[in-house]
Amino acid sequence: MNERWRRRAAVLLDIAVWAFVCVVCAYESRHNATHWELVAGLVTATAAMATARRMPLVSFTVAALSSYTVLFNYLGRFPVWPVFLMLAAGYFAGRRMVRVRPALLVLAGITLGGVPVSLLASEGIESWPTLPLTVLFAAFVPWHLGRYVRLREDLLRSGWERAEQLEAQQRSTAEQARLRERARIASDMHDSLGHELSLIALRAGALELAPELGERHRAAAGELRESAATATERLREIIGVLREDAPPVEPAGGSVTDLVQRSRASGLVVEAFVDDGAAPPMVERAVYRVVQESLTNAAKHSPGAAVTVEVRRGRTETLVTVHNGPPGSEPESGASGQYGLAGLRERVRLLGGTLRAEPDDGGFVVAARLPHHAAPAEEEPAGVGSESARQLAHARRQVRRTLLNALLIPAAVVFVLFAVSAVYYVYNVFASELDADDYERMRVGQLRADIELVLPSQERLEAPQGREPPGVVCEYYGTDAGLLGWSGDAYQLCFANARLVSKERISQVDGDDR
Repeated sequence: MNERWRRRAAVLLDIAVWAFVCVVCAYESRHNATHWELVAGLVTATAAMATARRMPLVSFTVAALSSYTVLFNYLGRFPVWPVFLMLAAGYFAGRRMVRVRPALLVLAGITLGGVPVSLLASEGIESWPTLPLTVLFAAFVPWHLGRYVRLREDLLRSGWERAEQLEAQQRSTAEQARLRERARIASDMHDSLGHELSLIALRAGALELAPELGERHRAAAGELRESAATATERLREIIGVLREDAPPVEPAGGSVTDLVQRSRASGLVVEAFVDDGAAPPMVERAVYRVVQESLTNAAKHSPGAAVTVEVRRGRTETLVTVHNGPPGSEPESGASGQYGLAGLRERVRLLGGTLRAEPDDGGFVVAARLPHHAAPAEEEPAGVGSESARQLAHARRQVRRTLLNALLIPAAVVFVLFAVSAVYYVYNVFASELDADDYERMRVGQLRADIELVLPSQERLEAPQGREPPGVVCEYYGTDAGLLGWSGDAYQLCFANARLVSKERISQVDGDDR
C-alpha cells in the first residue's frame, strides 16, 4: 500500500511541475504578437514531463533543448519557463538515470549546437555565452544534485545490507578456520595424551602380573589398566569425531629443526636460528605449526625468496619469527583464503599469545608470542579491518565526490567562460579600432565600397541603444584615444543604400555626442 501511494505521489508531482511550467510559459508569452513561444513551450513541457519517469534521458534532452530560447531577442525579456523546466527535468533525470556519460554528451552537444543557432538568431554569436551558463546552472547542477540524492539513497538502502552479508561471510570463513584448528589441537592432544594413557595402561598391566603384590593390589592394578584403556578408547572416539581431515603426517612431537631440514631438501632456501631448550608440549606444537604454515605460504606466494626462521625460548614465553623476502619468480595464481593464518591465530589465542602477520620490505613476516602458562586471550572483534567497512568507506567517498563535483564543475566552467570572454573582449577592443585619420577622411555620401578597405575587421561589441536614425544601419568602431588605444569612445557610421549618410563620435559609448 505504501509503495502504491508513493508512486501516485510521484505522478502527481510530475503533473504539478508540468502545470506550473505551462502557466509560467502562458504568462510570459501573453504579449507576443505570434504564438510560437506559447505553442513551443506547451509542447516541450508536455514531452519532457510525459517521458520523465520511463525515459529520463529523453526527458532531460527535451528540457535541455528549451535552453535555445535564450538565444533569441524577446525585447529585453529573459524567458524563465525553460529554466523551471530544466530544473525539474534535470533533477528527475539525475534521480532516475544510472549512467553518467549519456547526460554529459547531451549537455555538450546542446552547448556546441548553440553556436549555429546563435548565428541564425537576431542577436548573433554574442548571445551564445548565455547558453552554456543557462545549461550549466539550470540543467547540469540539478541533474548532478539528483544523482547525488540517488547515490545517498542507494547507500542507505543497500550498502548496509551488503555490509552485513560480507561480515557474515567473513565470520563464517574465520569460524571454519578456527574449528579446523581446534580439531588439529584436539588431534595433538590425542597424540600426546593418548600416548601417556597407553603407558599408564601398560604399567598397570605389569603391576597386575607382579607376584610380590597381594590379590587386592593386583585387582586394583587391573581396574586401573581397564580404566586407562577405556579412557584411551573414549579419547580416540572423541578425536575421531572432531577431526575433519586425515590425521597429520607429521608426528605430534616433530621438531622445528626436522621441519627446516625437510624444507631445504625440497628446494626452499631457509636460514634457521633455533634456541635449545623445551617448552610445554602444546607450546612446542604451536611453534611447529607457526613455522610450518609460514614456510608453506613462503613456498606458495614467494617462490625463490630466502626465508629466515627464528625461535627464541625463554623461561616464561617463546618467540617465533619467520620472515621471507620478495619473491624471486612469479607466485602461484589464485587468491589466498587466509584459512591457515586464521587457524594459527586461533591456536595462538588459545595459548594466551599473540600473532602478527603482515607485509614487510616487499616480503612477509609472521611473528608469534607464546606464553608458557597463560589463559586464552579474548577473541578479536569480527568487525576489525573488515572488507565491508572498506567498501562502505569507498561508497561514502563516491557520494562526497559527486557533491563536490556539483560545486566545483560549475565554478570552473564560469571561470573559463569569464576568462574566454575577457580575452575576446580585449581582442575586440583592439580589432575594432578605426584610425582617426581614416575617420576624418570619410565624407557623407561616399559609397561603402570606397571606405571598405579602411574599416576594421570587427565592430565594437558595446553599442549604444536607441541612438540610430530611422531607416539606416549603423556600425560602431573603437577610437584610438586613451591609454594604449583603450577608450570607451566609439565612431558611429550609418549607411543607407550602400552610402554613408552620417558619421559622429560618441563619448563613452552611451554618453553624449561630441
